[in-house]
Amino acid sequence: MNSTVLNPASLALPEALLFAGWAGLAFLAWRWMQSGDWRRLGEPARLNLFLAATVAVLALWQIRTGVKPGLAFHLYGIAVLTMMFGFWRATFAGVLVLAANAAFGKGAWPTLGFDALVTAALPAAVSWMLYRLLERRLPNHFFVYVLGNGFLGGALSVAAIGLVTTAVMAITGTYTPEYLFTHYTPYATLLISWGEAFMSGMAVTVMAVYKPDWLETFDDARYIQNK
Repeated sequence: MNSTVLNPASLALPEALLFAGWAGLAFLAWRWMQSGDWRRLGEPARLNLFLAATVAVLALWQIRTGVKPGLAFHLYGIAVLTMMFGFWRATFAGVLVLAANAAFGKGAWPTLGFDALVTAALPAAVSWMLYRLLERRLPNHFFVYVLGNGFLGGALSVAAIGLVTTAVMAITGTYTPEYLFTHYTPYATLLISWGEAFMSGMAVTVMAVYKPDWLETFDDARYIQNK
């Protein structure tokens, strides 16, 4: 398997989707340039943390398996990156991981744009929207942050990848819905989501307790000190 999500050589992905993926990636690049988040990376300590976290996620993505070309199972870590750096930098880190995979021969350059939308921007958006929702609707409590953003955020972000991948594969006729619902979707949306929830929840909990400054979305004064 050469691509994290889709391999055009083996899956005959329609060119329209490839073009849409690159157009989406170009839009993301434009928004990255417009975002003021990059000023934080001007600090050497923050830049080193960002690079170290990106490399850790790259290593995590190497531990994977799959049932058919384009149907991969692995942990993603995007929810943790989103809690650490926010939506835009988490998405950028995911794209860097995809580019590194392609450069090392474990990914496909033609699908980089589409992969970026499905495995980087999508889970980061799900995690970020959940974070903003919990921030508005629920009390600012340590366990709400950890359980909601760490465990639930990780699970939902990976479930979204599985559902979108299933839809793309079915709509393009790459695999039949019956095959996907039997051999891929339940595992991608339930089993892998459970593993992601445990991994991201533990990572967020450890950082919140011992390294709260690593989580830009976490504030001691809001979640702990005034309780």
